[in-house]
Amino acid sequence: MVHPRSLQIFESLGLAEKFLDAGCRQRVIKICSRGKLLGTMDLSTCGSVYGFNLGVSEEVTERILTEYLETQGGRVNRSSRLTGLQPHAGGVLAEIERDGVPYHVDAQWVVGCDGLHSPTRELSGIGFEGHDIAKPWAVFDATVRGWADTYEGTFVYLEALPVILTALPGQRWRVYLRPSSEESDLVADAASTLCAYLPAASFVDVENPTRFHCHTKVAASYRSGRVFLAGDAAHLCSPSEGHGMNCGLQDAFNLAWKLALVHSGAADPVLLDSYEIERRPVAERVMQSGDGFEYALTVSDSAECDKRDESIRAKLGDAKTLHHEVAAETELIADYCESPIVFGDANNRLAAGRRLPDTIPVQLAGTQPLKLHGLGHRAGHTLLLLAGTGAHIPTLVALHGALQKLTADSLLFEAAVALGSDTDLPAQIGKFEPGATDLIGVEGITLLAVRPDGYIGLRADRDHLNALGRYGGLISAGRDSSPMGSSATGSA
Repeated sequence: MVHPRSLQIFESLGLAEKFLDAGCRQRVIKICSRGKLLGTMDLSTCGSVYGFNLGVSEEVTERILTEYLETQGGRVNRSSRLTGLQPHAGGVLAEIERDGVPYHVDAQWVVGCDGLHSPTRELSGIGFEGHDIAKPWAVFDATVRGWADTYEGTFVYLEALPVILTALPGQRWRVYLRPSSEESDLVADAASTLCAYLPAASFVDVENPTRFHCHTKVAASYRSGRVFLAGDAAHLCSPSEGHGMNCGLQDAFNLAWKLALVHSGAADPVLLDSYEIERRPVAERVMQSGDGFEYALTVSDSAECDKRDESIRAKLGDAKTLHHEVAAETELIADYCESPIVFGDANNRLAAGRRLPDTIPVQLAGTQPLKLHGLGHRAGHTLLLLAGTGAHIPTLVALHGALQKLTADSLLFEAAVALGSDTDLPAQIGKFEPGATDLIGVEGITLLAVRPDGYIGLRADRDHLNALGRYGGLISAGRDSSPMGSSATGSA
């Protein structure tokens, strides 16, 4: 399952359409218990143009990403195993065995994305803290004969044998379940739960039945010198909410742009410390949520089931709580407002550390209409100047010119774009709808420094160039060395 935030990442790589063509949109989540519907989550309300999860197999996801890597000149070496790591002054000597033949790679940096039994983590001496999930899971793919509901959803059945159906292309389903025993018939187990809701339903064309054990764990550290951990090597959670792969993709996206700046000499390696600072809280929240849902899936006492069901009804029946649950499910809830490498003027709509919205249409001269967040699809930072209705346009033009000169010689800032909401604007100033100023919180002229991962590193509503100078120094040094500290433009 690919979540909306991951689709935004794939869009920045030019891959979103390939995933959309290959997958099945899961627009709703329905949660049921003891024969009744407890509530529905409509993912179209998540605040993204991708108002759905995408049902697509891990094999297809891997294929699309591998093909993209190869177009960039990279490659994947299969049948390879990391057997040693030897740090030295300029990097790490990695010992690798491939098809029984050892060889060495002298790397400046090593990123271990090697899963539960990560050799990278173990060879680095990093602990893995947490607990095992006691009850095993199982999964298989199937068609449901007699299905009577939408094929664009996820269905959760909180019965004695919990079952979760997630839609796949071709009106197929990935079926997750808690088996009744170590030797039970998985299809019969799942059918016993589903038939309580659809007596005539049956699973046919079953493929790939598998049992597996899960864990809730997090690495003691995401970094050891020049070695980093990401994805399942750094954290594990219950599969019940589908966050594992998606959370790992965001890890990689966060780390990659920082590594690129350090590698190019544009930033001090201290910048890389912000990777764990920003990503660990996200993993911990996902782990906590997964453990909570694990408990909900395994409650057996009748009174406890009543409490669980009433709690779910209340959450999904309250508009504010429901919106929060949808944002968490789609992974659009994560922000870096507490990060040491973001700062800016306070704003309760779009502060530094938050993700740039992907729903605001903009128009640049000579180009096709696009969304605001698409302007940030670059390897470096994008500087966005946003002018509200009635802003002083000559000042906007002058600021834009100064920022364009800055980006011409900068390794950190790649492009500068100016947008206004007035109808009569110079040709070099793009346009966005006046109503978007409410979503962004723009009154005069606002400068946003948008990081390559789509998050806002700086928001400046005044003293724009000085604030940008301080932000550039912050990223280059990996820490804030300004004597003004966070008081320079207000804290995010």
